[in-house]
Amino acid sequence: MRALTWQGTGKVSVETVPDPKIEEPTDAVIRITSTAICGSDLHLYDVLGMYLDKGDILGHEPMGIVEEVGPEVTHIRPGDRVVIPFNISCGHCWMCSRGYFAQCETTQTREQGTGASLFGYTKLYGQVPGGQAEFLRVPQAHFGPIKVPEGYPDERFLFLSDVLTTSWQAAKWADVEPGDTVLVTGLGPIGQMSARIARHLGAERVIAVDSVPERLAMAARNGIETIDMGTVDDVPDAVRQLTHGRGADRVIEAVGMEAHGSPIQSAAMKAAGMLPDPIARKATETLGVDRMAALHTAFGAVRRAGTISIIGVYGGNADPFPMMDLFDKGVTLRMGQAHVKRWVDEVMPLLTGDGDPLGVDDLVTHRMPLEEAPHAYDIFKKKDDGCIKVVLKP
Repeated sequence: MRALTWQGTGKVSVETVPDPKIEEPTDAVIRITSTAICGSDLHLYDVLGMYLDKGDILGHEPMGIVEEVGPEVTHIRPGDRVVIPFNISCGHCWMCSRGYFAQCETTQTREQGTGASLFGYTKLYGQVPGGQAEFLRVPQAHFGPIKVPEGYPDERFLFLSDVLTTSWQAAKWADVEPGDTVLVTGLGPIGQMSARIARHLGAERVIAVDSVPERLAMAARNGIETIDMGTVDDVPDAVRQLTHGRGADRVIEAVGMEAHGSPIQSAAMKAAGMLPDPIARKATETLGVDRMAALHTAFGAVRRAGTISIIGVYGGNADPFPMMDLFDKGVTLRMGQAHVKRWVDEVMPLLTGDGDPLGVDDLVTHRMPLEEAPHAYDIFKKKDDGCIKVVLKP
């Protein structure tokens, strides 16, 4: 089969690799019909190469048609149309039984001290081959795959794999209530959907911050107030001016380590990625090379006794952390990988009912064949050609 593979920092290519096959009785194999590129894939592209091997297959936002199932997989069968959650969860361990599917104890990567395995996401999370490919082996398929109905294009359901469920968790964990003012930092795909979901959950005002014109325009046409960070000197101060000097009730931080922070931190991230793997891992894990611009914006813009939901991905230890200010303000922090299947039953009716209340049909800006994936990564990284979200078609 053909698959998008990591070949080195800043380099990916589509290669011919062995077809996946059933290895465990709880496996399935699916034929991919659509697979998306995620912002966190750029972390692998640019920074986290010390956790990858040349030839690793990337991608964790796939859907397709079931080709084959193992003997213990009974809820899906060949021919079914399914979306595959990005986290691999068993559905029955102590963590899964409490809805913490991203911390599944069956698939935790214990040698790395990390949570549930993820598709296409390095040694840190199990080094499981990903879904930017023609076919995908799905472990724990007795639980994970989400069966979806016919009669809609793939893109109506594809984002259940990550973007929609991650954004739903971001808004839920921000404790969004009717009448709230919600600030969203960053208008990539997660920020776009988090803002729309916050509004759907009853927020009176949703304000989003970015500097890319196409992203700001997409948010605005979906009813979101915007702040162009290139036109204000201080984003938290601009937010306070819009909120009677108080700040936002809830902040969703949807940027993570892609934030454009200090040049020193940016250079440190790039330098860490170029070191020999053992040294690079230590640097990433202990030297605090994350860029903190988006976090500081969130900390400064939230009101006293407000809530910050951190859904942007961070890959190292971020210092310094302003604990005194956060403690004084009485801020609640929640964060972590999305527990995808925890939210599917809440989101699915919004995708299969009348209309498109979350604006799912207005997210994808580029559709490309799998063979053009290297070009897609390049324009997504550079934000060229108005690129906000890319779907690849194997």
